[in-house]
Amino acid sequence: MPEASTPHLSFEFFPPRNADQSRSFETACKRLAALEPEYMSVTFGAGGSTRTRTRETVLTIQQQTGVSAAPHLSCMAEDVDSIAELLDVYLDVGVDRLVVLRGDRPSGGGSGIFDHAVDLVRFVRERHGDRFRIEVACYPEHHPESPSPAEDLRHFRDKVAAGADSAITQYFFTAESYFRFVDEAVALGVNVPIIPGIMPITNYSRLARFSRMCGAEIPLWIAKRIKAWEDAGDQNSLRAFGEEVVTSLCRRLLDSGAPGIHFYTLNMAGPTLALCRNLGFTETAEDLRTA
Repeated sequence: MPEASTPHLSFEFFPPRNADQSRSFETACKRLAALEPEYMSVTFGAGGSTRTRTRETVLTIQQQTGVSAAPHLSCMAEDVDSIAELLDVYLDVGVDRLVVLRGDRPSGGGSGIFDHAVDLVRFVRERHGDRFRIEVACYPEHHPESPSPAEDLRHFRDKVAAGADSAITQYFFTAESYFRFVDEAVALGVNVPIIPGIMPITNYSRLARFSRMCGAEIPLWIAKRIKAWEDAGDQNSLRAFGEEVVTSLCRRLLDSGAPGIHFYTLNMAGPTLALCRNLGFTETAEDLRTA
């Protein structure tokens, strides 16, 4: 386990939907908990569709691993009372960190009780003061729905001004996009940690689909290689190349002063564990015996 002065480490999971996914999640959660991350976050489905499962997953993490769980809290809720009730539930079970987002809109369209994440950040702060540490999202390569990078950056600044303690980026594969974004945010007066969000490369089709949805760019030299290996059915070469590329990206980020790494695990332990080990994060012996 890295010392306290070493970079921040955290992991994202999604709520499992059935018994098989639950078993896979619990295995991945336990194996990654052995790295003693600062926290594990849990996503909230489009339109609030996984609200109950998000809460159950948060409880599983805290009860079975002892790691702090950080539920995603979305604007896509039925009403203000439902958000207030959920916050009270989280406080009752010892949650002290939230990832506050606008959230994905339902597939049929529509909006949530709040229009933007900044409104939800304000609501949490007005209701509960500093009882929660609040993480927000930011987009080094520009939010796909924002009219311009400058407007997107101003929205991020406003979320920080409303009370966010730190931020997690959407994933990216070009380090320069992160460094430029941080420099521009600092120039606007943003002074909170901006944690790079990192996606392991294990599958071309899924990565391409996610990237189209969130506006993340896959550099052509990466996309061509991993697609060719996937088309050829050569998963070993795809994964080895992906691990090499993402390890190199993370090393450059950390060596250049990034405050840590937040991994989008997709509920799989293996790819994220390999990256963490390459970066010098190692499991505790006690946890390894039971993982």
